[in-house]
Amino acid sequence: MVAATLTIFLGGDVMTGRGVDQVLPRPGSPRLWEPYERDARAYVALAEARNGPVPRPVPFSWPWGDALQVVEAAAPAARVVNLETSITTCDRAAPGKAVHYRMSPGNVPCLTALGPDVCVMANNHVLDFGRQGLRETLDALAAAGLVPAGAGADRAEAWRPVAVPTAHGGRVMVAAVGAGSSGIPGSWEATAGTPGVALLADLSDATADEVARGACAGGRPGDVVVVSIHWGSNWGYDVTEDQVRFAHRLVDGGVDLVHGHSSHHPRPIEVYRGKLVLYGCGDLVDDYEGIGGYEELRDDLRLLYFASLDPATGRLADLSMTPMQSRRMRLRHASTADARWLCEVVRRASRPFATRVDLQPDGSLSVRPAVA
Repeated sequence: MVAATLTIFLGGDVMTGRGVDQVLPRPGSPRLWEPYERDARAYVALAEARNGPVPRPVPFSWPWGDALQVVEAAAPAARVVNLETSITTCDRAAPGKAVHYRMSPGNVPCLTALGPDVCVMANNHVLDFGRQGLRETLDALAAAGLVPAGAGADRAEAWRPVAVPTAHGGRVMVAAVGAGSSGIPGSWEATAGTPGVALLADLSDATADEVARGACAGGRPGDVVVVSIHWGSNWGYDVTEDQVRFAHRLVDGGVDLVHGHSSHHPRPIEVYRGKLVLYGCGDLVDDYEGIGGYEELRDDLRLLYFASLDPATGRLADLSMTPMQSRRMRLRHASTADARWLCEVVRRASRPFATRVDLQPDGSLSVRPAVA
């Protein structure tokens, strides 16, 4: 029996390293290799200076805060997040990078508290501690029963879609790729004999066709296909023509949902040929709370995305987004005023794509596709 709709939870960047790691029960070394900070606890101090003390140690569930109850209540068929940190004790930081993220393997229960079905790893931080750090990350996820996509022991593993079985008998198929525009070094690409990430050669039609074929390979009736992409800059609401063309080409090639991330705040939303394109989901969990700069973009405000699709066609039935705020390194429900502000920002950014974003009485944001 085919379900009327199938709901997928989609989160943006999850960075549980550095300062977040330091407040959890089993922190690793606080050592940093940054030009201005050498101790990860400095980021905890910045957050505390902004919003008040953070107890230490916090429970493993602390960073998720109120988001856990929201996700559980939605009972999604699949939970997909972009895991933007290495999980390692390695001290050999990748050269040529200004920022390195790592979480202690002992703090992996922080991830299992959310219970993601897919941890996307095709991003610009999973090899912050080299291929040794990547191997440790993959081992830590495997030991916890967490499944990566977009990185692996070789090219075949990195590009292989993850299949999440659903109650209606179909699957959510998730393929993950990263673009150089997000800061992924070319040397991080997975090859036939080298661990790494699924790195896009470019955003050409030919590359989009290759990604779509791989994501849809072995598909069965009732499957929903998601391509998760780490791309673009950290700030601003502009989406490049190349990104739009690439996303459209993926949908034309059979992909049902494009899950974009890399930006520190939400970017435009589009419904193209009935299929959902999230150009940038913004941050979800991190230690950026007290960092100055770009305050007008309000990166303390986050969104939880719940996309309900018709499993028979992959078309969007409804997109519900729950506004959250990061405060004291923990997600809490955003205020009514902040939800209203976030709705207006996403609405304005999405206007070029003819997407209507509405604020609901319960404080959530919604997108419903136009009736054909």
